[in-house]
Amino acid sequence: MTPTDPFTSPAALTPPEQPLAMPEQDFAVRFQDSAAPAGATDGNARNVAIWRILAFSPAMAATGLLTWGMKDWFAADGFSALEVVLLVLIAFNFFWISFSVSTVLLGLWGLSRRPRARGRGRTEPMKVALLVPVYNEVPWYVLGNAHSMLEELQERGGAHQYAMFILSDTRDDAIAEQERASVEALRAMLPDGAQLYYRRRPDNQGRKVGNITDWVRRWGAGWDAMLVLDADSLMTGRAIAHLADALSRDPGAGLIQSYPQLIGAQSVFGRMQQFANGVYGLALAEGLARWAGHEGNYWGHNAIIRTRAFAACAGLPPLRSAFGGEKLIMSHDFVEAGLLRRAGWSVKFLPRIRGSYEETPQTLVDHVLRDRRWCQGNLQHLNLLNAKGFRALSRFHLLHGAIGYLMAPVWFALLVIWALIGTGEDTSVLTYFSEANPTMPSWPDMSEPRHVLVILLIYAMLLAPKLLAVAALPMTGARFSEYGGGGLFSLSLMAEILLAILYAPILMVQQMIAVFRTALGLQKGWSPQARDGGSYSWRTLATCHALETVSGLILWAGIIAGVVSLWLLPIAISLVLAIPLSALSGVPLQRYAKALLATREVYAEPRITRLARARRQTLRLALETAAARRTAAE
Repeated sequence: MTPTDPFTSPAALTPPEQPLAMPEQDFAVRFQDSAAPAGATDGNARNVAIWRILAFSPAMAATGLLTWGMKDWFAADGFSALEVVLLVLIAFNFFWISFSVSTVLLGLWGLSRRPRARGRGRTEPMKVALLVPVYNEVPWYVLGNAHSMLEELQERGGAHQYAMFILSDTRDDAIAEQERASVEALRAMLPDGAQLYYRRRPDNQGRKVGNITDWVRRWGAGWDAMLVLDADSLMTGRAIAHLADALSRDPGAGLIQSYPQLIGAQSVFGRMQQFANGVYGLALAEGLARWAGHEGNYWGHNAIIRTRAFAACAGLPPLRSAFGGEKLIMSHDFVEAGLLRRAGWSVKFLPRIRGSYEETPQTLVDHVLRDRRWCQGNLQHLNLLNAKGFRALSRFHLLHGAIGYLMAPVWFALLVIWALIGTGEDTSVLTYFSEANPTMPSWPDMSEPRHVLVILLIYAMLLAPKLLAVAALPMTGARFSEYGGGGLFSLSLMAEILLAILYAPILMVQQMIAVFRTALGLQKGWSPQARDGGSYSWRTLATCHALETVSGLILWAGIIAGVVSLWLLPIAISLVLAIPLSALSGVPLQRYAKALLATREVYAEPRITRLARARRQTLRLALETAAARRTAAE
């Protein structure tokens, strides 16, 4: 061992323990935290109530009008059961489409107003722990991000004291050895005063929930707040400080969520997601913040939490689930937000804080694999809708998360019914099975002008949030020149819309598969995410997208035979091309069309991402050099 070799340094990697009790909550009993200030709201409950009326009422009214207008489509002698099902499915889908539009409209109005004050109280110094749970991640990548965040915080200074904890649940001993070596190396590189700690659990009981709970119970008493990050999270020192200031100034806040923007995407699918997030996302997020008020939600990362409030109110018990038989609460974040609100703490969303980043899956297959895990967790929330003490809006957040996945089989059912309706009663597929059946529904002819107008209305409502968000873009402080100019921005916008149309039916089918995998107990929880995107063979892609391909071929056959409406042609094209579209999703745009689907962060890369890339490279070289030295010595 030499004094200059940080990889063999025996320094202690954890601080002295400061235990804090974190009891499991009982969903069958109401709970109020005595430490929560009375009336822990944003002080503007009347305005929030108005925002909620403005968000929900137009969506309900539009859905009611559409349903009323469609009742004449069917036979005058009453509705059959299948006709009622069809109307209910259409109304169900149209409500959520309309609700997205009204939320974006609220965001548009909100962005046109002057920014709200971040807080009214005095900023009190806090001790803030930055928690990074990891599970079989690439060590130099995670630690490079950690280095850049700690460096920015040290440069910025301020009233608060920060420390970062790398909380490892890694099961691979070789990766764990690299984690420890990376932490020791990084501690030697950090400026004086920067605090970095590392703890690896002997088992990963409870997965991420257990990981965070273990930290709270061992060190939570020593920290006023914890800022929870993901392995791919990156936040500027300014963003971290703004979140800490906001929590410090508001004694009734239990959790404050930032709006993570997507960065680092290189592939077609990743850049599509990143462009949508960067261009459309802020208007939607602003609208959500308006009607959520002090009863917001938690997305599991890039959020700051009051440690003692979390310990007292958010301990998660095992859950007896009807979906997948999984006892561990998988999508814990929504539930923890509901528990904090139940106990009297406010949960807020501050979307205008810039400098909060995360990454996105680079390929369609990687997105699907992550989505299956999320589906399992979100469907579990249906078991908690009757939990005692949950506020109405907390229940809505839980329901909304589940409906996001349940809509996929609903859309698929509509697709099947629509295909069966065909182009009129004489050519309907249903007539082939029950031509002489007098109870057969008198299906509407989907080519009639009034029916075409309704179909166009639904398509327009799906497109409206994107176009409204583009109109709101200048209100966010962005300029089209930051996206390469008006011409390139328009080209990227059209490309994103086209790709979204192509991938939407594939994602619908995959989400339906995820729902059935969860219901049948086939989904088995979390696994490490392929951060850089996996490389998949054509055979793997064919296996993954077999159902889409078969469905597309059946639709094509119906269209060619003249028994399926031509309005389903875009969906048929997407489904039959699912395999090549999945292959296209991983193609690197940086190599072929760098300017396409580029956001502001691509043209003017933030300092924090440049710094993180440099620190990752430095740490990677240090690890490789140390490994080469050890190999030579052996």
